[in-house]
Amino acid sequence: MSDIDATTGRHLRGKYAIVGVGETAYTRGSGQTTRSLGTEAVRNAITDAGLTIADIDGMMSYSGNDSTPSPTIAGDLGIRLNFHMDVIGGGSSTEALIGIAMGVIEAGMCNAAVVYRAMNGYSQVRIGGTGRGGVGLSAAGLFDRGIGLSSAAHMFAHTFMRHMYDYGTTPEQVAMVKVIHSEHASSNPKACYRQRVSVDDVLNSRMICKPLHLLDCCVETDNATALVITRIDRARDCRHTPVVIQSVVGRCCKPRTDMHYQSGPISTAAGQYAKKILWPNAGIGPEDIQVTGAYDAFTFTTLLQLEDYGFCRKGEGGQYVSDGSTRLGGKRPNNTSGGHLCEGYTHGIAMVIENVRQLRHDVDDSCPLGGDGRRQHTFDYRECGCRQVKDVELAANMGWGTPAYGSAVVMARGV
Repeated sequence: MSDIDATTGRHLRGKYAIVGVGETAYTRGSGQTTRSLGTEAVRNAITDAGLTIADIDGMMSYSGNDSTPSPTIAGDLGIRLNFHMDVIGGGSSTEALIGIAMGVIEAGMCNAAVVYRAMNGYSQVRIGGTGRGGVGLSAAGLFDRGIGLSSAAHMFAHTFMRHMYDYGTTPEQVAMVKVIHSEHASSNPKACYRQRVSVDDVLNSRMICKPLHLLDCCVETDNATALVITRIDRARDCRHTPVVIQSVVGRCCKPRTDMHYQSGPISTAAGQYAKKILWPNAGIGPEDIQVTGAYDAFTFTTLLQLEDYGFCRKGEGGQYVSDGSTRLGGKRPNNTSGGHLCEGYTHGIAMVIENVRQLRHDVDDSCPLGGDGRRQHTFDYRECGCRQVKDVELAANMGWGTPAYGSAVVMARGV
């Protein structure tokens, strides 16, 4: 168990909330700069919260040196910042920056903070280091490239292969992650890929890096996404039902982050450590969570996180996914927007946005609008239908940088 005591005053369970979410379209060729995309997403999040520009005085972003810093975005919107931070990082950053936002507000450094990610992940800098403005070779990369680890797929593949060897996980089970996320995306008007696929479709797509086929990999997109965080007392005056932050873990690591496979089981990710903070601080366990957002840069990353955070036993992720537990209408739906595999690649923040909307009971799916402007959810999960989870009160999101980095957040529907 963790040596962190969530009953002490150091912990902020229930004291902060996400009050606004915003995004741009998910496209493969935005025709916009990251400055334009970021400004649009941040403005949308502030408007969604029912706040004004003058209400925001904190801003944070993360990138791989492929974005626009927060003082520039703030200046374009007319925001004067009391606090800002722009960090280098990828899929384990969203939840970490949510935690930092809580901390700086608690410290009196600002009153309301925006966290955003703006990226042209298809038309400019692509994660594999290709595309216009591709990332140069780093010192660490001299080792990685020398043994063939030239992309995220290469770097993660040995973890995935070892899991298959240790536990008998099959390609068909792993493919079910994509199948289920494509079902969810078919009812998401924003999703880049809305077509449902089958297990055979996944396994017959071209091999990228064993065991990953093309359809096991996320869709690269151009987009920006943003969240607004503030104190719970202030959140109750905002436009929507507040989504209360119960617990957060940021960039929790395995003993080594560069050659993580030198310590601990290769087939285990950093979630094995993060969960020892996440659940005690939240005061609940994985069995209480009703909907999850497990990072899906690849199909296998979802499966590993569901295991390592305790939603199923180690080695049983393939069965957990393939028996329909993560499907809408199942035991615990996962990535109800379609996630990175189908909606668009945002380094994790869009999956938090999706679960914020789930907890508001107002997911933007294909259901008809009522006279009050809210969707009339049918809970019919057929294609081009509903993707709102019925009566959801608790959600968890799990970020992933590599198998060696993990971040997570537990959120609850407020009153």
